Amino acid sequence: MGTVATIRSVADLPAIVMPTDLSRVPDPVHASRNLPAGAAVILRDAGHPDRLAFGIALRRSTLAWGQVLLVSGDPALAEALNADGLHVPERMLGAAAVRHWRRANPGRLMSAACHSLTALRRAERAGADLVLLSPVFPTASHPGGRVLGLYRAAALATATDLAVLAMGGIERGNARRLPSQFSGFAAIGKFADSGGA
Repeated sequence: MGTVATIRSVADLPAIVMPTDLSRVPDPVHASRNLPAGAAVILRDAGHPDRLAFGIALRRSTLAWGQVLLVSGDPALAEALNADGLHVPERMLGAAAVRHWRRANPGRLMSAACHSLTALRRAERAGADLVLLSPVFPTASHPGGRVLGLYRAAALATATDLAVLAMGGIERGNARRLPSQFSGFAAIGKFADSGGA
């Protein structure tokens, strides 16, 4: 099902990431066409009735567009799809299945979701290559929820040597204003239209 991207340096890491969320972006395969080459798509939607078929469609699309495919929370599905890597939800950091996957796939990309300094430290110990730190801004998926805020998130980003991507409430205007502490950003709805990155 294609060649797997091997991560050799920070320069190889994606700076733009689109996690799937079918409730907000019903056609992520189409939306991924708005991403540049080298960007990553994270297959989430764990409750999808045919996640394998969904993943195959995303794998074909990411290969065609020169993008990276990560599978969230399912090392077996990542292997079945020959995905470029694994995305680890914060609750799974340190899980035996994740440790096994990391040992078996040292050259593949592993990203992690983090919401605090404690989670950043757990991601470091787990062997993550990059983290999605959220929520930086208020989000459509959690209206009224607590946010880190830009300054606190930037301070957390400086507390780790991992590449840190800002996530949560990212849209065209604030994506351009992210400070240099961030290696890039992750967004969902931003890519649903043809505006792209």
